[in-house]
Amino acid sequence: MEVIQTITPEELQKKLAAGEKLELVDVREDEEVAAGMIPGAKHIRMGEIPANLDYFDKDKEYIFICRSSARSGNVCYYLQDQGYKVRNMVGGMMNWTGETK
Repeated sequence: MEVIQTITPEELQKKLAAGEKLELVDVREDEEVAAGMIPGAKHIRMGEIPANLDYFDKDKEYIFICRSSARSGNVCYYLQDQGYKVRNMVGGMMNWTGETK
């Protein structure tokens, strides 16, 4: 199985604080994101990723987020197989200490 690139919540927080333009996608369920999402993240539930492939651009890198990083990891494998640039936020929102909206 191919290796998936990762990013830690701390690294992501630093990039956002530095004003980097990042493509964040939260793949959790509605009731989970209702409790708070990383500002600027787009919400596409894991089960809806295949139907939303036209949202993704193969020239951009996307960072995927879920509660623990298991679901986002699955999404990363799926999209990487289709030729997209992906990165999984390890530890998920359980380890996110930054701002949420």
